[in-house]
Amino acid sequence: MKTIIILATIVTTLCVTGGSAQTSSGNSTQSNSTPAPTASKLTTADLKKLRWIEGTWRGTGDGQTPFYERYKFVNDSTLTVETLENEKLDKVKDVARFELKDSQFGGGSQGSRYVATAIDDKSITFDPVTKARNSFRWERENEDSWKAVLFLPANDKEPAKEITYKMERWPPVSIN
Repeated sequence: MKTIIILATIVTTLCVTGGSAQTSSGNSTQSNSTPAPTASKLTTADLKKLRWIEGTWRGTGDGQTPFYERYKFVNDSTLTVETLENEKLDKVKDVARFELKDSQFGGGSQGSRYVATAIDDKSITFDPVTKARNSFRWERENEDSWKAVLFLPANDKEPAKEITYKMERWPPVSIN
């Protein structure tokens, strides 16, 4: 299972790619028994609610070593999420792109695709469309921190579980 935040996800993670099911042809897909998510109909005005996520973040949680991501709106309808190599922030390992198209906000990286199914002033939820099984939510806590919450479905080896990553602005804001 590979985690990207936002991804989250992280995609990546934040964007996050996780637990892909294998078809008999060997292609990763969402389970046939799982209905397609119902995407929220969004506008560029709705995406302004997500501007709090812009910046560079250090993620911790689930016993993993810290990871670093940069979130940036490149225009009023496109969010890029860069997964960075380390705290030096000088090397990008992966880029996820989330775009508003036909009133749906979605994207991902490394072949995975997610679509936004809920948004408000403090959070956005994504559900899997292709090559992923997990859902995730980005939840604002305050100006300098938020949570990436991953929802991993049960499979034949593990029960369903939820993993939370704390995202803190990086480098930390210093108080003089």
